[in-house]
Parts: sequence; C-alpha cells; structure tokens
Amino acid sequence: MGDKVLVLGSGGREHALAWKLAQSERVSHIFVAPGNAGTHTIAKVTNTNDVSHSNYPQLITWCKDNNISLVVVGPEAPLAAGITDALTSSGIDCFGPTKAAAEIESCKEFAKDFMDRHGIPTAKWKAFDDTEAACAHILSAPYQAYVVKASGLAAGKGVIVASNKAEACQAVTAILQDKLFGSAGDRVVVEELLEGQEFSVLAFCDGTHFAAMPPAQDHKRVGEGDTGPNTGGMGAYCPCPQVSPDVLQQICDGILQKAVSGLKSEGRPYIGVLYAGLMLTNNGPRVLEFNCRFGDPEVQVLLPLLTSDLYATCMACITGNLSSAPPRFHDNMSVVAVVKASGGYPGSYKKGFEITGLDKVQELDQIVFHAGTTICDSKVVTSGGRVLTNVAMADSLPIAAAQAQKGAEIVQFEGGFHRRDIAFKGCRFLQKNRTFSQTGLTYAACGVDITAGNSLVDAIKPLAVSTSRSGCHASLGGFGGLFDIRAAGFKDPILVSGTDGVGTKLKIAQSCSLHKTIGIDLVAMCVNDVLAHGAEALFFLDYFACGQLDVDVARDVVSGVAEGCKRAACALLGGETAEMPGMYAAGEYDLAGFCVGAVERHQTLPRTTDITVGDAIIGIASSGIHSNGYSMVRSIVERVGQGYASACPFQDNITLGEALLTPTKIYSKSLLPTIQSGKVKAFAHITGGGLLENIPRILPPNLVVQLDASKWTIPPVFGWLSSCGGIGEVEMARTFNCGVGGVMVVAEGHIDEVTQMVTDAGETAWDIGRVVDAAPGCAAVTVSGLASSLASCYRVTDKSQQQTNGTNKLKVAVLISGTGTNLQALIDHTKDPAINSKAEIVLVVSNKDGVLGLARAREAGISTKVLNHKDFKSRVDFDMAVHETLVASSVEFICLAGFMRILSGEFVQRWNGRLINIHPSLLPSFKGMHAHEMVLESGVRLSGCTVHYVVEQVDAGAILVQEAVPVLPGDTVDTLQERVKTAEHKAYPKALELVADGSAKLGNDGNVEWKMK
Repeated sequence: MGDKVLVLGSGGREHALAWKLAQSERVSHIFVAPGNAGTHTIAKVTNTNDVSHSNYPQLITWCKDNNISLVVVGPEAPLAAGITDALTSSGIDCFGPTKAAAEIESCKEFAKDFMDRHGIPTAKWKAFDDTEAACAHILSAPYQAYVVKASGLAAGKGVIVASNKAEACQAVTAILQDKLFGSAGDRVVVEELLEGQEFSVLAFCDGTHFAAMPPAQDHKRVGEGDTGPNTGGMGAYCPCPQVSPDVLQQICDGILQKAVSGLKSEGRPYIGVLYAGLMLTNNGPRVLEFNCRFGDPEVQVLLPLLTSDLYATCMACITGNLSSAPPRFHDNMSVVAVVKASGGYPGSYKKGFEITGLDKVQELDQIVFHAGTTICDSKVVTSGGRVLTNVAMADSLPIAAAQAQKGAEIVQFEGGFHRRDIAFKGCRFLQKNRTFSQTGLTYAACGVDITAGNSLVDAIKPLAVSTSRSGCHASLGGFGGLFDIRAAGFKDPILVSGTDGVGTKLKIAQSCSLHKTIGIDLVAMCVNDVLAHGAEALFFLDYFACGQLDVDVARDVVSGVAEGCKRAACALLGGETAEMPGMYAAGEYDLAGFCVGAVERHQTLPRTTDITVGDAIIGIASSGIHSNGYSMVRSIVERVGQGYASACPFQDNITLGEALLTPTKIYSKSLLPTIQSGKVKAFAHITGGGLLENIPRILPPNLVVQLDASKWTIPPVFGWLSSCGGIGEVEMARTFNCGVGGVMVVAEGHIDEVTQMVTDAGETAWDIGRVVDAAPGCAAVTVSGLASSLASCYRVTDKSQQQTNGTNKLKVAVLISGTGTNLQALIDHTKDPAINSKAEIVLVVSNKDGVLGLARAREAGISTKVLNHKDFKSRVDFDMAVHETLVASSVEFICLAGFMRILSGEFVQRWNGRLINIHPSLLPSFKGMHAHEMVLESGVRLSGCTVHYVVEQVDAGAILVQEAVPVLPGDTVDTLQERVKTAEHKAYPKALELVADGSAKLGNDGNVEWKMK
C-alpha cells in the first residue's frame, strides 16, 4: 500500500498538484478538498467535501481516520491562518510554511521590512494607514510612488499600478477608505514603480536549503497588451528566456538564499515553496513580492516540466533533507498556459454555463487544468472567474504558444474569453536575440514556416482537383492558373469578375473553432455578384492571411472554399496563403476571394432599359443572414449576454454559433438556367446594404420598387435580431436580406413560368413586389409590413403576467429534486387560513422519484408529477416535457425549490416573469454553487438569502426579497447553512405573496415593477 495525500483547494493550482502527485509510485491515493470537475477525473484522486480548511480538530481527525501521510496546501489563506502549525503539532506532515513564515506573504509591510533587514533588493517603499499621509507621500516622494498594495491577503488581486500621482492617490482612497479589498487594506504599502520585465522564480525549501525552479512569466492584466485591471493571472509560460543563467544565479545568491537564511535566523524556518515575484530592471533583479505557496497559473507551466517525483521532493523538504530528492526539470522544452475566464472577470460574472470541447483538446495531447468548474447533471459547467487553463508543451516557445491558443479556442462556454498574446514577450525576445548561425538568419526564425505552407499545399491539392471543370484542370502549385474559355463552350463571351470577403462573420467562426463552412460563404459572396451580370462562374481564387499558419485550420477553410466551388460549378484554380507574423493575433485569419465568370454578350444583365412599370419582383429565399451585417449581429449577441456555445434561441437543437454560421446560399448553378432563359430582365444579389441598397443598382432612375413583406417567409433569426437589438424595420432592411437572398425582375406575364423554373431548380421563390413610377422624393425601395412580419416570425412567449385579485388564486407549481424544506414553507403559507394567501400550489414536479418533497406534497393533497431527466435525449426535451405538464395543469407561476437542474434558455424564455428561485446568499454577491463556503472564505460578516426572478444567466435575475443573516465567529458551512435555511423559509413565502397579490411583477426592462397595496 502506498501513501495517501490530501490536497487542499479547488483551483487550477490544486488540479495541477493532484495531477503531478498522482504520477508518484509512492502515492496510492489523493483526496482533494473540495476539488473541481478536473480533479474528479484523475485516476487515484477523489474529491471530498468532508474536510474544512478552518476547523482544525475536524481536519486532524479526518486525516488520522484516513491515514493521510501528507497534506499539501494550495492557497495562501490557510497557511497564513496557521494550518501547518495545527497539523504538524498533531503529527501530520504538511507541505507549506508555518504561520510565522507565511507572514512573508500575508503582511506586505512585514515582507518589505524583512527585505530591508537582510539586504534583499526591492523597490523603495513606505506603509500607511492614513489616506492623507499616504497621498502626501505620493505627491512628494523623490521617486514614482505609483504602486499601491493592500498590506494583507487579497487573493492575489490587492495591487494597483497607477500611471500617475492622481491615480495612485485614488487607489489609496479606494483601499483605505472604500475598503476595496476589505480588511486586507487596513494598511497600504506605497512603492516605487519599477520598470523592466516582470517574472517569477519559485523554489522548494527545507528550512535551510532551497532548489530553484525555472523562471516563469505570468500575465496579470486581463487585457491583451497588458491592459485592464489586475487578475489572478491570465496565463503563463516557462522557461522565461529573458532570464539568463547569470541573472538566475544572481537571484539564487542575492535573493532566495538571503530569504531562506534570513527567515531561519529570525526563528521562522521556511518549509514549502517560496515564490519570488521579480522585476528585471536595468540595475538587476528586484523583488516585487514574496508568496508562500505555488503561484497560479505558474504552477501549471512548472509541473509539466518537472521530470522527478513531486511527492518525494515535498517529503524531503519536510524532513529537512532536500538534497535527497532534488527536483529535476526538462531543459529543452517550453510550456505555455492560457487561462479561459468567465465574461466579466475580474469583475462580476455569471456561472453555470456548460463547457464544451474538452474532449477535442485531449485529442491534441494538451492538458486542461480546471479551476472554476463543477459537475452538474453529468456536465462540466463554469463555477468561477478563472474557469480553466489550456496547457501545451513543445520543443520551442512559439510552437507551445500557438498550440495553447488553439486549445483555448476549442474550449467553449458562454461568455468565455482568453488573452491571445500569452508568451508573446518571450517569443519576441527569442526572435530579437536569436544568434546568427554561419548560414545567417532563417525565414522560419522570423516566424514564417515554409514547411507548414508546403504541407498546406499538399493537403489542399486534392480539394482543388475535385473542382475541375471544362476549360481547366484545377491543379495548384504553378505561378498562375490557366483557363480555356473556348473549351468551356463560349462563343462571344464577356468576362465578369468579382471580389469580396466574409467580414466579421470570421470572428464568430474563429470564436467557435468552426472553420469548414466559412469558405462556402467566401465563394458565395463572389459568384452571386458575378451572377447578377448573367455570368456563369468559371474559376475562383482565394487569399488566406494569418499571423502564424495553422495547417489544420487553413485546410478546413480551404475545404469550405472547395465545397463552395463545387456548389457553384466553378474551378478552384489557385490562391495565396500569406503568413505574416505580427499582423494578426494568434488564432486569427482573414479571407478574400476572387471569381471570374463569363456570359455571352447578348445575355448580359441587367437589361435596365427593358424594365418597366408593372414588372414583378421575384424574391429568392436566403438561408439566413448570409455574410453581411455581422458587426451588428455580434453587438446584439454581446448585448443579450449570450455565448456562441449557448442553445440557439430561434432554432432547435443547435448552438447559437452554429446557427449564425449557416452558409450563404450559392445561386449560380440553380438560377443560371432561369436567368439565361431570356425571361429575367435583371438579378440583384442582396448583399451588404440589404434590400434597400442593392435593388436600386439594377433599376433605371425613373423607377422604384415596392415590396410587401407579408409575401415571403422571413427566417426567425431576423425576428430575433430585430427584437433583441431593438432594430427598426428601415435599419433591418438596410442591413440584412431579411430572408431574400436575391431578386429577379420579370414581366408580369412571366411570373408563374419563372417561379416554376426556380422552384424546379430547388430554390424557393415568391412574388414579393412591383416596379412603379418614381414619385418626387420617394425612396428607391419601400418595404411594407416588415415590422409586423419580423415580430411574427420570432415571438418570445409572452403570456400575461397573471397576478390575482379578489378571490382568484394564482396557480403555482413548485419544482423540486430533494427533501423540499422550502416547498414545505410554501405549503404552510398557502394553506394557512389566517393568511388567506392569494397563491395556490396546484402541482409539484420532481426530476427524481421517491424524494421526501413528493411525500410532503401528497400529504398536503397536492398533485405530483415525476419526470426523470435521464429519460430524455436532451435538456431541452426534458424542459419541454416539464412545460407541457405545467400547461396541462393550468399553472400560471413557478417556484424552484431545490430543483437541481439548469433550465434551458427556451424554457426560461417561455416562463419569463413567471419563474422565481431562492439563492443562499445576498445577491449579487456569491453567485452559483458553494455560496456558504465563499461567504466564509471572504470574511464578510453578513450573509442571507435572495428570492429572484430566473433569467438565463445564473442568479442574475431581478431581486424580489432578501433576508439577512449575520455570520458569526466560528461559523462553519453547516451552522451558517442552518440559519440561512430558516431565513429562506420566511423569505420565499413573502416573495410568492408579493407576486400573487399583484404587489410585484417583472417589467419589460427586466426590473421589478412595484405596486404596493
């Protein structure tokens, strides 16, 4: 039997520690408390909620009962509180410093004093607890006193780097007076602003000796280019090439050795990992801060490089014999970690969104370390700000950086984002400082990989050949493409050319990592324009530009181009792939397309002079948005707070991203026979500018067009855009095709014949308007009935907010999954004759059979229904079954009471304003799961519960009722939970009654409308 280890923590750091410890042959099992969805999947690892970080007697008993050989503490707060002292005094080994040694992180003022005492180079500084005194120092200091730090622990976020004196004074006010970081900011340290490269060096310590790890660089700021507020870290890479062996030796001799020796001399021997945050200035390395634990995300790039046994090294540190198991690292590999964060981080953010793409990343042989994740209904969902980290290892830093970015693009969840410049500083340093070999600088060293380009050509050659047609053999690799127009059957041809791109639809494809259809759009935009002149598309060329060539992505894009060419019956005759380092961010690319077509001279369109009053406008159905207006589309998606990975609100069984990437219709093959029949006077491709700007391009100046939107079917996506974006009908018609991808102008006598020809070719056609004389000042195109057609093609279910009055009672359903204590409180309230509630519970629905809540309902004479979610293929299928059950019982309002399911957007929209839930905290603080744990860890003195309307985002709806509960000294999760439950049993009935008697309802603006009686 091997040893058992307990890892304390729930973040990416703890996942990385458990992952590496599990590789030790000496370790038989690892417990992680509480762990996350990632630690849950590791062999030899079990997550547990049976351990408290702060209840030392319970922790000690648990460790002894489970024969724990070693406790590894991840976060700094338990170490600063003295967890190591408590464990070691009870005979349990703990990897981490004592409370006294951990003060090097827990008190910035102590750390600065310590560095001064022992001659450790650091920035000039002073400490204050008075705002005026601190600001006076900032204004008069002989150095740039722009760095303001909360002296206590602030979860790695307690530093504000100002750009001037005014901002530094504002930071002091925010920390000392406004309590931006709580009690951690009772005192502040004001420091000199150092300039240079920031990095870190971590070291294993046994109290006397230390062993340094390779230097790593974190990326603290939330935005690319190191912009925006500080975070816990948005990514890291290791090793850091800016730190030379000589500089690393200076750090070991002048910083780490002095720190370890100094702590020992002061009676604080340091055992564990000592983290030195450093700035490489023109005067050498300077210490920015010391931390008393593994850095996060630094640990996630360090441990993949560790080739030795982490457990053995930890135990050697504890026994004071580090030399018996020194750490060893790869010396020819680089690791890059890219953090994927929740939308809004480091500010407020939403939780509970499903994470997809994890299996695809594993296929790339990358590591994903989970941080803010949990498992809900067998799905991995978000539960924190920094959600997970994509980690890639390669034999060069640029390759590792590109691979990590690719993994981050594949992993998707609603609102998720990541920085695209992780490790760029290191890559630029390598490029600038690469020594010339005897053969000189190489093109690859400058960022252009000719080998990758050749690989791409080899991959796409078969795709091009598959598009061959009469007139050419589509073969790539020559200097130019040849086309024999005579062999194509033309006698007196006019050549027609067209060029276009795909616009910001590309951004959605790149965000979703769905690249195979965007090439179809590129072809469509060009060949449909050529078709407007009556021309047959002959051949096509593409242009693909990127910063660093990803052969797989480029191949997918070109496969879409080839597919588009097949649909258009034109040849993919050539193209250009441009790899331009520095022009595009990692993962980004741009596209352009070029098409050449031909038309016999006598068949050229438009025949503008033939168009007369009374001619009909035949509309050809689009497949959706096509490829125009996506800047507005993306703004609307951001406005409504949906992610591209979320369920599509206007189309079933598809994500929003997939729906928005529906390829543009290619009309050249299907419509060409009709256009060349002589019965079509003009054809307009409805592209950028929508209906209003494209139809006039084919009209004579004395004529205009009147369209009737009731004559064609508008796809729901346009109703959704109009509704969610608040877009008027004129702007919709000027921006989008609104369901009409092209229009033909035909004589009234040819309407039926042309419509039939188009239908026989597989397209949908409608008679949608007429050509009329232009009146003075009138618009070239008018569209009647568009607003009502948009409203009817997509309707948010808006059943009336049915408040009761008089003797009528609001019919309520309660959804449960367990014991139903809140259900019982609602039953007691609505059944109490003294209260005479305006609400009546008519149905209780559970997704689990045999739970106590069902028995409570039956005892009260309330109908029950069990719908097991496992019996349904999808979440939406289950939710719609629940919906049908509620409708069948004439339910008007829903209360969620311990219902352990994440409701789909479709269900929430149908019951918008008629669905409430209760959450065990004072929202908007401590959203999502583990609210009580977050309350206790934060140190706030007040908690409680909140009844709120349910919206698609987790715990984000308008608040109806809140009940406060004090957090008492010595509270545990269990004791706090019991008192909050008591408050819930008061708050929930109160909220239901406010709705039932008409005092409160959800307004159209998403806020509560009050009508107190």
